[in-house]
Amino acid sequence: MELMELRKTRTIILNQGSPEVKREEIRDYFHKTFSIDEQLYETLAVDAAFYLRAEPLRHPLIFYLGHTASFYINKLVIGKLLTERINPRFEAMFAIGVDEMSWDDLDEANYDWPSVAEVKAYRNQVRDLVDGVISALPLQLPITWDSPFWVVMMGIEHQRIHLETSSVIIRRLPLDMVRTLPLWEICRESGSAPENALLPVRGGMVELGKGKDHPLYGWDNEFGLHRFEIEDYQASKYLVSNREYLAFVDAGGYRKPQFWTEEGRRWLDFSRAGQPLFWIKNQDGYGLRTMARQIDMPWDWPVEVNYLEAKAFCNWKAQQTGLPIRLPTEDEWYRLRDQLQLPDQPYWKQAPGNLNLEYWASSCPVNRFNHGDFYDVVGNVWQWTETPISGFDGFEVHPCYDDFSTPTFDTQHNLIKGGSWISTGNEATRDSRYAFRRHFFQHAGFRYVAARQPLAQPQAMYETDASVAQYCDAHYGPDKFSVQNFPQHLVRICLDAMSTRPRQRALDLGCAVGRASFELAKHFDFVSGIDFSARFIRIAHQLQQKGVIRYQLPEEGELVSYHEKHLSDFGLQGIGERIEFLQGDAHNLKPQFSNYDLILAANLLDRLYDPARFLSAIHQRLKIGGLLVLVSPYTWLEEYTRKENWLGGIRRAGEPYTTLEGLHDLLEAHFRPVQEPQDVEFVIRETARKYQHSVSQLTIWERSR
Repeated sequence: MELMELRKTRTIILNQGSPEVKREEIRDYFHKTFSIDEQLYETLAVDAAFYLRAEPLRHPLIFYLGHTASFYINKLVIGKLLTERINPRFEAMFAIGVDEMSWDDLDEANYDWPSVAEVKAYRNQVRDLVDGVISALPLQLPITWDSPFWVVMMGIEHQRIHLETSSVIIRRLPLDMVRTLPLWEICRESGSAPENALLPVRGGMVELGKGKDHPLYGWDNEFGLHRFEIEDYQASKYLVSNREYLAFVDAGGYRKPQFWTEEGRRWLDFSRAGQPLFWIKNQDGYGLRTMARQIDMPWDWPVEVNYLEAKAFCNWKAQQTGLPIRLPTEDEWYRLRDQLQLPDQPYWKQAPGNLNLEYWASSCPVNRFNHGDFYDVVGNVWQWTETPISGFDGFEVHPCYDDFSTPTFDTQHNLIKGGSWISTGNEATRDSRYAFRRHFFQHAGFRYVAARQPLAQPQAMYETDASVAQYCDAHYGPDKFSVQNFPQHLVRICLDAMSTRPRQRALDLGCAVGRASFELAKHFDFVSGIDFSARFIRIAHQLQQKGVIRYQLPEEGELVSYHEKHLSDFGLQGIGERIEFLQGDAHNLKPQFSNYDLILAANLLDRLYDPARFLSAIHQRLKIGGLLVLVSPYTWLEEYTRKENWLGGIRRAGEPYTTLEGLHDLLEAHFRPVQEPQDVEFVIRETARKYQHSVSQLTIWERSR
């Protein structure tokens, strides 16, 4: 195989051609991927380089040498395409990296790493086995998300991701541990850096997300649908060059905390950085570390920094210019790219920028590849954005790789766009979506924009608070053990009791994540949903505004499942305007919360610190003839309610005194019971095999005076 040909491969089109031709295309893609991965590690001059932890937030390179091979085996086993492993010890040791760690949370675990020779021998075994799998697997076109060959493509594209991440680690090794090879020749072009300028970008609608019938392989976060209207803005003509960034360094930018975010200041305190990581200070000024050598500083190449540094530069630039300078959002980056109608990989004749390894094994001048009036919209280095990664509407995890994206949906990982010189395969496609922690280093730089459109406040995509997620599932998840959905069942009972009474205003007190409020809004003119917990109200607000919630549930041990629910799944869309969700204390409601026809207080009483105080005043919130519906399992606990404030479940004058008796005594001055108490079951899921099955007593009271 001609070595230079390895640098011209492109991802596979999965819905064209004949099955046997496609099988051979995938086989060729697999072997070229495996070979170029091996050639990357040939730049290590000594075996000791494999064991040096050059990047403290990642494993040494011996891990990645084994990881890209063991990944194939692990995924083929999960996909039930293999029944036996090659080396269970290696396939456990090399399974999980540490790419998502924080700079101040280092893993100092000791590993009994095998020798380089042992790992290379293992890689050869894996290569032969996967080649056999490619030969034997049934292949039907199109290859889709559910096809066996999707798992093979997953392994190939995963290996290409690590081609890039390993090159970043190699770039941090001591120079005497690496060597230059012809396959990895760097760009020799350099000159004066061009003067940057802001150019206009016309606003408009951006539509992102792939359907399951897309012709290219994609990771789970690429699928779904996202639409957003972008206002007109300006973007820098060039990526920020080393020369342009030098002005920030010379201005003392690293010593001026006002330009840094709080996270950035913490990183500065930890790292003691005073310049970009790959700049090498010397007696003549600065040099630059490329992957395998140190060169004189090419001032017209793009600067390579983490997000925190890029953000600080933008804040400094904004102060210098008086313009609203910041990084682009993901939507703004796509708006620029799509207006320029750049060809996509694998359909181009030649890469439209320093991308896909089609030119050099390094950056190049920022004015080398123009795209209309702009340069390097794709290629050269990745471009940091302001957007924390999240899934699009309709996001699903792939069952063979359920933790590819979801650990990054935490608002701590920002998207990088456009690809770098070593971004290949899926990474070099329009729809690719990769994100890193903001302090991480890739082959990444940035362009800036001047934009007045406000940034959306990031929210973690999946609710991970265990208690909140349990309530999300209880309100919007499936019925359990044939027990009806609790809030929906309560609303049915309320509506039956209301009969011909007015249905103007309802109060859902202790609304949690809001299901009963939405159900009531189908039948009342207006509903107030109030809960003491901001954690719960936040979910109800999200549903009201976006119509969707996502949460994760524990399955067993550290395994979790991911869930997405839409109001439209329950016929509850289009009624949000009739609801207000507010945080409030049931003991101390504001005066405007009054004149209700119905008050529902579900599983609230035994969580109040003074339930008698609440009940003695609740009539003031209700119309004459209105209904108060109380629901409670009467689980009195002193951690919520001091014993002297329990309504019942105690002995009075030596005799048992129930909560129901306490309710009659407290409410009889203003209420009369409407019907006999009834039991209502509810189920809370803790794990896949552990549930709380409880019974609440429901009583209905009419305000009589």
